[in-house]
Amino acid sequence: MGYKSFLVKPFAKKIARDIDKWSSQAVEAQNKVFDYLIKNASHTTFGKDHQFDKIKSYDAFKNQIPIRDYEGLKGYIEKIKNGESDVLWKGRPKYFAKTSGTTSGVKYIPLTKESIPNHFGTARNALFNYFARTGKGEFLDGKMIFLSGSPEMIDVAGIKTGRLSGIVNHQVPSWLRTNQLPSYPTNCIEEWEEKLEKIVEETLGQDMRLISGIPPWVQMYYERLLEVSGKKYVKELFPNYSTFVYGGVNFEPYRAKLEELVGKKIDSVETYPASEGFIAFQDAQPHEGLLLNANSGIFYEFIPTDEIHNENPTRLSLGEIELGVNYAIILNTNAGLWGYNIGDTIEFVSKNPYRLRVTGRIKHFISAFGEHVIGKEVEESLLSVANAQGVKIVEFTVAPQVNPPEGGLPYHEWFIEFDEVPNNLLAFSEEVDKAMVTQNIYYEDLISGSILQPLKIRNMQRDTFRNYMKSQGKLGGQNKVPRLSNDRKIADQLEQYIL
Repeated sequence: MGYKSFLVKPFAKKIARDIDKWSSQAVEAQNKVFDYLIKNASHTTFGKDHQFDKIKSYDAFKNQIPIRDYEGLKGYIEKIKNGESDVLWKGRPKYFAKTSGTTSGVKYIPLTKESIPNHFGTARNALFNYFARTGKGEFLDGKMIFLSGSPEMIDVAGIKTGRLSGIVNHQVPSWLRTNQLPSYPTNCIEEWEEKLEKIVEETLGQDMRLISGIPPWVQMYYERLLEVSGKKYVKELFPNYSTFVYGGVNFEPYRAKLEELVGKKIDSVETYPASEGFIAFQDAQPHEGLLLNANSGIFYEFIPTDEIHNENPTRLSLGEIELGVNYAIILNTNAGLWGYNIGDTIEFVSKNPYRLRVTGRIKHFISAFGEHVIGKEVEESLLSVANAQGVKIVEFTVAPQVNPPEGGLPYHEWFIEFDEVPNNLLAFSEEVDKAMVTQNIYYEDLISGSILQPLKIRNMQRDTFRNYMKSQGKLGGQNKVPRLSNDRKIADQLEQYIL
């Protein structure tokens, strides 16, 4: 054990004990967060507009605070950008996390002095908790790489503004910064392929022990490392590499390929961060689901996804949720987000403690025929068959084909880039369709009722999705390929890559 891991170990154990304490009393923790939020925002413009002084219960809160997305808060954000204080939260934000929205254009998500610990502190706690639970803290004694967005900032009304991953980069303490790669100048490179070359150059020959990033971009990093070095496995380059940290997408479609490139199994720590808040993290090895971050300045609400577009949907607090139900997750935060729909759907897999898994995006579904297929269902269907047959998937997305150009019944069209194509693609497709039938009863009815024909898989060229993301200006960073769409916008652009 090196000196850094030795010094951190007692602190890591304390963090694990703290997590055990609040996670065993998560509903009580949420009640305290609720009271804290209402008290501290009662004098703000938003608090006055919504009569926070009269809110004494969650039922009263629901009556006063509507569910809204960024557009619903945009007027308040503009007041902050115009220089006003005490708008959504006391004082002024310390940062704006700048993100791109499909309907709102650029979004400016406030981060306050009080909310910063939720972002950086939770990331740190997830890693230290892993150390405490497993005894594996050697990653602290070598180099660590975080494949993230640029840390460069711009000024918006006196508020530092940039990507969340770049903002968090500025919060890394000095004692850990000496372990961190890539260098600051390399991290500031915007063009992903140029940045990747510099990252490979800087990390070759280093004692890399922890790698963090979104799986498809980490795969690109691995592949380029092996191309440049001439080695067969990443473990030959980094023999002490032991920990992979990821979030934002389901790791399972990438696991087999990434482990093949590394040449061994690597412990992984899954996280669920968003610009609006750090929602959950993996708290045990192994287990199903991520621990809800119930004691970190966010009060959560949950709406059954089939009600999310209703005028008055059912709104539940943590103590009212049920296992296995698909919910839209709603945030109320000490950064000043209120009744905020971030667009993600989740389901709880445990109440003791409260663990969840991300099931998809509200906007990412297929219901062209009333089937309402979600991301979890397509991922589990494909992976169950791929794993059974030893087939490795690089990337995929699914879209409806309502009016087949070849005629006949409509179908779901699956665009899949395989690492190695199955020996019998038609048989593979049939098995995936059978799996889908078991996943979604509405899909089963459409198939058995001859409304839909079984799904069709399109075998895609190598690097299809990288080329597509590059064409959209979304190569690298925190960008992800949508697993499924209810229209043909992505599908139409992918047709040129079909083999």
